[in-house]
Amino acid sequence: MAEPLTTTDFPGLGKPRRGKVRDIYELPEGLLIVATDRLSAFDVVFREGIPGKGAVLTALSAWWFRRLSDIVDNHLISVDVERMVASAHPFAAALRGRSMLVRKARVLPVECIARGYLAGSGHKEYERSGSVCGVALPPGLVLSSKLPEPIYTPSTKAETGHDENISFEASVGLLGRPTAERLRELTLALYRAGAETLAERGIILCDTKFEFGVLEDGRIILVDEALTPDSSRFWDRTTWREGVAQDSFDKQIVRDYLSGLSWDRSPPPPALPPEVIAKTAARYREIAERITGLRMEGVER
Repeated sequence: MAEPLTTTDFPGLGKPRRGKVRDIYELPEGLLIVATDRLSAFDVVFREGIPGKGAVLTALSAWWFRRLSDIVDNHLISVDVERMVASAHPFAAALRGRSMLVRKARVLPVECIARGYLAGSGHKEYERSGSVCGVALPPGLVLSSKLPEPIYTPSTKAETGHDENISFEASVGLLGRPTAERLRELTLALYRAGAETLAERGIILCDTKFEFGVLEDGRIILVDEALTPDSSRFWDRTTWREGVAQDSFDKQIVRDYLSGLSWDRSPPPPALPPEVIAKTAARYREIAERITGLRMEGVER
């Protein structure tokens, strides 16, 4: 199995800001975002990485950014290292396939989630209250049910710990009403476009998360990533049925393995067996190739 890239250090590009998965270098020309192979589960970053994961996230985000740009502009400048700033060229081998040069934007403090099916925290909340993030839903829905219409359920962006689902009105308090309404409009439009494209490929888009930023001229753009296995729940349409949990094209294999342990979901995390890592890498590659029709070069097979 190929060695995963779990951290980066490029002398001359400055010290990066490190997120759960991405290392971000601030350059005069923009931000250089490098998607590593780090794995986060239950908000804990693991010692082991998933080979090729960063390449999948980058390829899928770039593919979607191009196809969704008629709905909203995005921060992508280039994924071609040779066309990036000269200071990045010495590190081309490490950057190729897993990096983006993007425009700088002020990231808005709300994660924008669209749900078309009932799963995860939304299903748990519905069972308690009959609603999700203040959005009332009809009675009789079960796990994995398709919703009558996609719904918008924002959440907070926690620097540490867990994000928290909030109501639309709570997002108005954070953003102001015009911006909150615009983010809701864009999120649902992006969800519908993504779901339609995926349906043509036999894939259900259960739910997905978007992040938005504001340029200096006040325009709202799509930032971070778009419709990847880290930000979305993808299901196979041929095996979907109501009332049961679905197999997802993401790190579900890892979550299922961890759920069988006595780990309390606090750092440090347990070690991941090689077979769990290999199966997860294959799952990421499978969904990327199925969506784009492209072979994911350099991704573990």
